[in-house]
Amino acid sequence: MSHSPILVIGASGKVGRRVVAKLTDMNRPTRPAGRRTALPFDWQDRSNWADHFSGVDTAYVAYYPDLASPQSADDIAALVAAARSAGLRRMALLSGRGESGAIRAENVLRDSGLGYTILRSAFFNQNFSEGLMHQGVMDGLLALPAGTRAEPFVDLDDIAEVAAAALVDDRHHNKVYEMTGPRLLTFADAMFEIDAATGRELAYAPISLDQFQAAMEAAIGPDDAHLYTELFRELFDGRNESITNGVQEALGRPPRDFADYCVGAAKAGAWRLAA
Repeated sequence: MSHSPILVIGASGKVGRRVVAKLTDMNRPTRPAGRRTALPFDWQDRSNWADHFSGVDTAYVAYYPDLASPQSADDIAALVAAARSAGLRRMALLSGRGESGAIRAENVLRDSGLGYTILRSAFFNQNFSEGLMHQGVMDGLLALPAGTRAEPFVDLDDIAEVAAAALVDDRHHNKVYEMTGPRLLTFADAMFEIDAATGRELAYAPISLDQFQAAMEAAIGPDDAHLYTELFRELFDGRNESITNGVQEALGRPPRDFADYCVGAAKAGAWRLAA
């Protein structure tokens, strides 16, 4: 087994920083890469991509802003070419469940001749405490164009543990792990569980896609707002209302339950209101 550094592209992201931490706990050297690392990595600038793969056998890759983006397949193709030229052996790619754009990017990697592990995940638990939905929880009202659709929210620590295992153990070679939590919840259910963990009164309001895009444009700009609106248009059609066994298959244990995540996040102060 090689003990060369493991490249982590997107090392400051929600999953990436957890992957680095888990590999560090395993005493495996890492090479974090992002826009603010000593050797910067930028998806908009391919000029130094080959340098990141020098002396590296395996790499974790998280695409920004989302693998569903229209340009992701071209960017992944260019990244794979740089990786192969540098001698990379296997790449673990973070992907999204049910995303047609992400599938195109996955297929670029799967057809490249590199070894691969595809980490295809449901919505993250931590979106409620660290991501897109956090402000809605803090405001007491989460407004999304999800209607009454249910989602099997999956925990980031489970995803990161699968990723770390895939990067150090050849038994995960050329595998696709579709990862979900252990049960389906609507967004109203999720807010109720956060309510129970925090003692606050929280609610969910279904809104239209047009209303969502207008709100997101003010928060994150028109381009990203359009991306997430179209992604939600695709995902909230019922395609993901099922449970998979990806975490169990990869780790030999069940995934973390959303209620346990809520208790832990509440104790850590994720939703603590200012005094």
